[in-house]
Order: sequence, then structure tokens, then C-alpha cells
Amino acid sequence: MKSRTVYAMGIAVLAIAVPMAARASLGGNLSSVQDDQAKLQGALQTTSKDSYSIQTPNGITVREFVSPSGTVFGVAWQGRSHPDLRQVLGAYYAQYVQAVQAQRAQRRGHGPLLIQQPGLVVQMAGHMRSLTGKAYVPQSLPPGVRAEEIQ
Repeated sequence: MKSRTVYAMGIAVLAIAVPMAARASLGGNLSSVQDDQAKLQGALQTTSKDSYSIQTPNGITVREFVSPSGTVFGVAWQGRSHPDLRQVLGAYYAQYVQAVQAQRAQRRGHGPLLIQQPGLVVQMAGHMRSLTGKAYVPQSLPPGVRAEEIQ
């Protein structure tokens, strides 16, 4: 039990200490979409004036939602595996890791993940080779946009 705690703390420290190769995605500006495309090595497609889709070579689709002010307020993904969450969640990755560790300490087993904090919401579900997820910053949702639209 003690080794698990030390291991979890080590992961959290590394997540905070390791510099990111590209700018943050979630919470980043519009140019972070191109950074993500390069890091994920995927093909970028504009799906609407405020939504971009990146198709990775290993079959993951990442969608990024940009506010009129040019800030990425939400991301969603689906595919055989999860994308590089450090890249997709950007500056929110450390908060995500801490929330996952807290949740795992309270419950055992597998199942959908729901992190619902004032500054970050993350939902992940699925089964082997068919995974989905989304993350958004509630206070950054543009007027008229509902969280359910991030998918």
C-alpha cells in the first residue's frame, strides 16, 4: 500500500515537472490546435468555424472546440485507445492526474471515469479498442454552448 502511494506521488511530481513539448491544448489558444496536430502526427480538418478534428495514424480522432475569443474550451476523443492526455489536456493534465489518484484511492475496480471539479470536467468511458472521452473547462464555455455539445 505504501509503495502505491509513493508511486502515485512520483507520477504526480513527474507530470508537473516534465516540460511540455508543445503549448497547452485545453485552455490554449487557436495555434495550439496546430501544435496538437504536429505532436499527435495527425491530419487536421476544420469541421466548423469553431471546431477542429485531428485524425491520428493509429485511429484516434481528437476534436477541439475553440471559443470566439480563440481559446480551446473543450476537447473530445474516440478511438482504439486514449490520445496522449498530457498533450490534449495541456496545463490541466496535473489537475487531472491528481483527481484520478483521489478517485482511485476511494474506489476499486474499473468503469467510466467522471471528474467533476469547478475548473475541470473529464469523462471517459468505453471498452477495449473502443474508448471515448471529453474534457472541458466549465467557466470557459461560450454563451449558448452546452457541455453536451462537446463530443
